Amino acid sequence: MTRSSLSLLAAAAVLAGAVGCTSRPTAEDARIFIEQAEARLFELSKEAGQAGWVQATYITGDTEQLAARANQRLIDTVVQLVKDSRRFDGVQLPAELERKMRLLKLSLTMATPADPKESGELTRLATSMEAAYGKGRACPAGEKDLSKCLDINQVTKVMAESRNPAQLLDVWRGWHAVGAPLRKDYQRFVELSNEGSREIGYADTGAMWRSKYDMPPDEFAKEVDRLWEEVRPLYVSLHAYVRTRLRARYGEGAVPASGPIPAHLLGNMWAQSWENVYPLVAPRNAAPDFNLDAVIRTRRIDPREMTRYGERFFTSLGFEPLPQTFWERSLFTKPRDREVVCHASAWDVDNVDDLRIKMCIEPTSEDFITIHHELGHNFYQRAYNQQPMLFRDSANDGFHEALGDTIALSMTPEYFVKLGFLAAPTDSSKDIGLLLSRALEKVAFLPFGILIDQWRWKVFSGEITPEHYNQAWWELRRKYQGVAEPVSRSESDFDPGAKYHVPANVPYTRYFLAHVLQFQFHRALAQAAGCKEPLHRCSIYGNKEAGDRLKAMMAMGMSRPWPEALKALTGQERIDATAIRDYFAPLQAWLDEQNKGKPVGW
Repeated sequence: MTRSSLSLLAAAAVLAGAVGCTSRPTAEDARIFIEQAEARLFELSKEAGQAGWVQATYITGDTEQLAARANQRLIDTVVQLVKDSRRFDGVQLPAELERKMRLLKLSLTMATPADPKESGELTRLATSMEAAYGKGRACPAGEKDLSKCLDINQVTKVMAESRNPAQLLDVWRGWHAVGAPLRKDYQRFVELSNEGSREIGYADTGAMWRSKYDMPPDEFAKEVDRLWEEVRPLYVSLHAYVRTRLRARYGEGAVPASGPIPAHLLGNMWAQSWENVYPLVAPRNAAPDFNLDAVIRTRRIDPREMTRYGERFFTSLGFEPLPQTFWERSLFTKPRDREVVCHASAWDVDNVDDLRIKMCIEPTSEDFITIHHELGHNFYQRAYNQQPMLFRDSANDGFHEALGDTIALSMTPEYFVKLGFLAAPTDSSKDIGLLLSRALEKVAFLPFGILIDQWRWKVFSGEITPEHYNQAWWELRRKYQGVAEPVSRSESDFDPGAKYHVPANVPYTRYFLAHVLQFQFHRALAQAAGCKEPLHRCSIYGNKEAGDRLKAMMAMGMSRPWPEALKALTGQERIDATAIRDYFAPLQAWLDEQNKGKPVGW
């Protein structure tokens, strides 16, 4: 039997023998414990990754059960290891070992209860809710024939392209019905997840999530609030401008002059990004000259080749190409013969180099950018695969999400010239259009990136009770986004469940952090590359010095506190939202001019 295949029972026996000979555990006992724990986690995470991949790409009752059991084995093992690790509390440990012990305790997004029946119930709920979302369809009112209903890709296309308010409302209402059947399961999920979290020493699951950022949970919450307040004025200006233009397009009866914007009119099912309404709000005489969607369609760039463009950006920075298995095992298009979870995701199945993406790629600029985002995960995963198992992750989860989006910020006109998509860079006089388009994608997302976990943290803590799930959801959407439900909603609805990350139990504050960090990363990398252009015109494509900066940070994994990783890349130890203000400074001035004499805020 190799060391990596030692069973948990054997590991426990080794530990018991080491600990039993002294009255108090020692640092050496802790080292043995962590060594065995990492070996066991390596094996079980690979098993869970393989089962999860099959479940997500072949949705059946059988694959759901197989994935649930594999996840349960992994989670139960982690929970038991966390409980066992508490015997070392108070033992003086070397810094690296102490960090591993702490990260072990924080490695879960869901802690299963000790009771086997409740543990099994929780993992089955988690798997079934994700699968139910994956099979979701938006159906016309009263329609029972699923062939006439729309899947998430079709829904996304309608929301992006339609300018018919009635059609948008019908599709919005249809997709949000996907959440309602999940309400009861989610309530039970919260109860069981909280029980598991309390058993390993946290007040609730939200407190466990907030403890993962190398600072006390309450301090992290304050840090998120600080960053939001720094960027909020830019968002409020953007919101006011878009509301005015949509009011002009759809009429006074559809869009208020000074209140929240109806959620179905912003080009996205969740109003989380607004780039699809750009044609409705574009500045006069400042529209971008370049249409990436048209280039992709005209050149018939297929999903694999779209992915090759993403790979080539990273190799231009000095990274090695993706392994051949990536191209053999990834899912690039939606199969015709089965249900899959189309939500884009990046996978590191074996924690070494079995890298994959799962994505139902469409020939759009949105998917072209999303591919770069997902490949950012894959290249990051490979960069830290020489670290010990408990350090094989990003400095914090916001770093992982920020990396690929940092690359996307380099998709400037100059970059597209190098690809041969443009003959020459677009006129810089058109930059307000470029900046507005990017702000509709990036800045519009910021409040949405906060509110999902604001809702969940309050749900987990009990501040939001099941009787007020939906009411509280829309209160938060008004508070942060200035967005309102387009039709009356009640507690028979469960609108949070219509967003993938809620039924899939994926923490969401990471995306807010990523949207701040990516601009901080981009500013630092542009400086390293010696860019003299305005920040929004800088591209690091082909610059090895910028690539070296990235590699140094990525290779650290989670081995050091995230401020140290941030400093390795940017020279700063604190997340800094001023980079967003720097990037969008010309747009902010322009928006303020456009909004003069008009209502701002909601």
